[in-house]
Amino acid sequence: MATTLFLGGARSGKSRLAQTAAERFAAPLIYCATGQAFDDEMAERIARHRADRDGRWTTIDCPVALPAAIREAVGGAILVDCLTLWLTNVMLGGHDVAAARADLLAAIGVARAPLFLVSNEVGLGLVPETPLGRAFRDEAGRLNQAVAAVVERTYFVVAGLALRLQPSDI
Repeated sequence: MATTLFLGGARSGKSRLAQTAAERFAAPLIYCATGQAFDDEMAERIARHRADRDGRWTTIDCPVALPAAIREAVGGAILVDCLTLWLTNVMLGGHDVAAARADLLAAIGVARAPLFLVSNEVGLGLVPETPLGRAFRDEAGRLNQAVAAVVERTYFVVAGLALRLQPSDI
């Protein structure tokens, strides 16, 4: 199956582009949601994302069980939004990050529909002040590199514009 990673900063347009790409496929479309509403602002964000999707979409809430959701999803296309929220849930839940990453990579390899993954690039900013922040930045970098290595296409998104990064000749 076709696999594509959309990587970029906050508010870069990566989710919109990934959704547009997924919507080129026939219904049903599967949205794997990794965010959790721990406060009112996040609940509003989740509600806006849901409102942006029409009736062709089925949402699977999978804040930690993302690999299982990908394995089980059957549809015209699967959209995962987003890997960095999933990583946050894995880390804060005390799960083995390396094992979770390996499980995710294996699931990507057996997806039963075109798969579109969204992730934040967090390595372009300042070094985080806290040990947890630095650990998250490092793990997000490892995750993005690992996913980019197994997908067919990777796009870096800035200001709503996508730059294709692979395949690469390096």
